[in-house]
Amino acid sequence: MTTSTVPVPRTAAGLAECLERNAAAFPYKPAVIHPDGRGPGGVPRYREVTYGELQDTVEEIAHGLARAGITRGTKTVLMAPPGPELFALAFALFRLGAVPVVVDPGMGVRRMLHCYRAVGAEAFIGPPLAHLVRVLGRRTFGRVRVPVTLGRRRLWGGRTLDALRATAGPRTPAAGAGGDDLLMIGFTTGSTGPAKGVEYTHRMALSIARQIEAAHGRTREDTSLVTLPFYGILDLVYGSTTVLAPLAPAKVAQADPALLVDALERFGATTMFASPALLRNLADHLSTLGRTLPDLRCVVSGGAPVPDAVVAALRTVLDEKASVHVTYGATEVLPITSIESEEILGGTAAGSARGAGTCIGRPVPGTRVRILPVTDGPRPRLHPGTALPAGGVGEILVEGESVSPRYHRAPDRDALHKVSETLPDGSTRTWHRTGDLGYLDDRGRLWFCGRTSQRVRAAGGDLHTVRCEGVFNAHPLVRRSALVGIGPAGAQRPVVCVETDAWRDGPAWRELVAELRALAAEHAPTRGLEEFLPHPAFPVDVRHNAKIGREELARWAQRRLAPPPPPFSRARAALLVPLVGWAYLLGGALWAAVADVPDVPLLRLLWWADAVLSIPVHAAQIPLALPRGRAAGRGSAATAALTMLYGATWWRAL
Repeated sequence: MTTSTVPVPRTAAGLAECLERNAAAFPYKPAVIHPDGRGPGGVPRYREVTYGELQDTVEEIAHGLARAGITRGTKTVLMAPPGPELFALAFALFRLGAVPVVVDPGMGVRRMLHCYRAVGAEAFIGPPLAHLVRVLGRRTFGRVRVPVTLGRRRLWGGRTLDALRATAGPRTPAAGAGGDDLLMIGFTTGSTGPAKGVEYTHRMALSIARQIEAAHGRTREDTSLVTLPFYGILDLVYGSTTVLAPLAPAKVAQADPALLVDALERFGATTMFASPALLRNLADHLSTLGRTLPDLRCVVSGGAPVPDAVVAALRTVLDEKASVHVTYGATEVLPITSIESEEILGGTAAGSARGAGTCIGRPVPGTRVRILPVTDGPRPRLHPGTALPAGGVGEILVEGESVSPRYHRAPDRDALHKVSETLPDGSTRTWHRTGDLGYLDDRGRLWFCGRTSQRVRAAGGDLHTVRCEGVFNAHPLVRRSALVGIGPAGAQRPVVCVETDAWRDGPAWRELVAELRALAAEHAPTRGLEEFLPHPAFPVDVRHNAKIGREELARWAQRRLAPPPPPFSRARAALLVPLVGWAYLLGGALWAAVADVPDVPLLRLLWWADAVLSIPVHAAQIPLALPRGRAAGRGSAATAALTMLYGATWWRAL
């Protein structure tokens, strides 16, 4: 069979037009295959939606939304679980020229509400539970005038999606939005700083689709296993078939690899994108079973540095002709670079073990990369001659059609992250500061060295996290490492936190530290690093289990290395207060159970106040304590138990 290239026509104005063309060209082709309940043995059942059916649903929804008041430019919170309904809603909004507002649910409720408040959306589409949050959060959603409920409407106003789909009358035509019109607002994860609203234009989205096609050879005949909804949207633009992976969208890294293998084999998936943690679990599962995936011709990973061991493990479970691509990008620009496994395992992996950083490949076609000296403040203009030569480590800047032009209603963020350049002909173009450190080698490849905000600013000069960690990660007993700095900038004390099985055994840990110090002395980027701390499980982003929370680790390391408080310190004395409360609570209950207690109203009032403070108030603090407990290397059960015992007196000191 002849393989056709991806039909992302240059004449298309936007993503909605691409879907409409695909539906007209092959209406009976499967567009979305998605989990739909469970069959015998707990194996997922799947349902299929064709391109014709999907486009018909898009036009139904667009007509109903338009009649309800969602039109061109309407900023619309979109909170729907991954599935055909989500894709139909997204393309219906694109068709109308409305602007979906999308926030990663993995960032937590408080951060999500902050993001929505910053946008000031005028419409809200979501399930009943989301609408309950909207009703309670009037300060955040005060401008919403068009609420749409997925499912049954409860006590709030607005309409249900089912009612909108049944709206009578001739269908509303497409709005004709495209080019530099606003397509959507997507927020950064906020894992390394405040979440920012990134503006996507129609032109930018089409450019992203074309660049991914060029980098990874996407074709119309592909069947793609999707772990992120955004890639499902691109599949529908390409005209390929998207299979939604059976996983929880907020906990992708915890997906059951057996169910993923079932989906990959059942539908003959040819491509997939996944985080490094998910791919590690998948490769380990297949290796244990001694199975391979012969149909899978292209695997793409990104979102965090992909360990060379994960790439090597994937190669053993794929066909020898299959490709494994590691991509580098950001919410503001995707993709920036790409590199294939043959080049990684053939040479760049050895460089990482010597402290060269992580090679993330060459810029994709249409994207330009420059390396500039590091500065923590704004950089208003880009002047000629400021770019660093090959090998010079600095901040990575990128420019091209796939780069977001601005943040939404955040001129202070634009001033910090966007840089203007005046060209010889007098025109200007805007570069995006990624906030990442790296360098270009003499072959035009980009090497990633870490985040600018996470570099360790020691007295002897800056230390780059990923460069240093690559040296220690090459040790067979190290699962992963994280370099952090303690103290003021310019005089920070560098400490390397280490995940390893040897930490539980005192002699084994001391032997490992001696070997790590010897490794550090062999390489220039790590020379002088001598302080290592064992940590059972690094704090990472909830969704992908890939980005290490080095800021949390730094606070943990500072507490670990601080001198112990004296036996009668204020901190130790504070822990006695909740213990006294529990003693009074339990003692009073025991006294009442075995003897007659004098009826003293004040003592009874104190007992009930103690009960409220010790039980429901402490229990309500457990969700707040869990992230701090994880960062301190404590398990969830231990954190919950100690929070119930001591309350905020304990967990706030972590």
